[in-house]
Amino acid sequence: MTGRKVLVVEDESLVAMLLETILEDMGCIPVGPVSTVDEGVQKAENEPDLDLALLDVNVAGRQVFPVAEALARRGIPMVFSTGYGEAGLPPEWRGVPAIQKPFSEAAVRDAMLGALNVARA
Repeated sequence: MTGRKVLVVEDESLVAMLLETILEDMGCIPVGPVSTVDEGVQKAENEPDLDLALLDVNVAGRQVFPVAEALARRGIPMVFSTGYGEAGLPPEWRGVPAIQKPFSEAAVRDAMLGALNVARA
């Protein structure tokens, strides 16, 4: 995972800081965190060399799916984080790796590796 650029879209500051720490511990380069869907779309469309994204499903009262759509158009894998796990995702996004809050470092790492493997397939 060393050197991978990972976009973080998360509006809860403590969770965002935790994700930054987890990513840095894994050798990743966090991009963000960004705390709004609009800023997330901007980064998803324009940030060069993104390898992956971690997306909170509910960002400041809005669903994050416009960001996911922008990432999908660029072929960038993603992991959703939600209090409901994959069951809380709309049908069109099921199958995308999801971690359930609260999550562990191992859960984040495993989901990220899964997203990268799915993207390669």
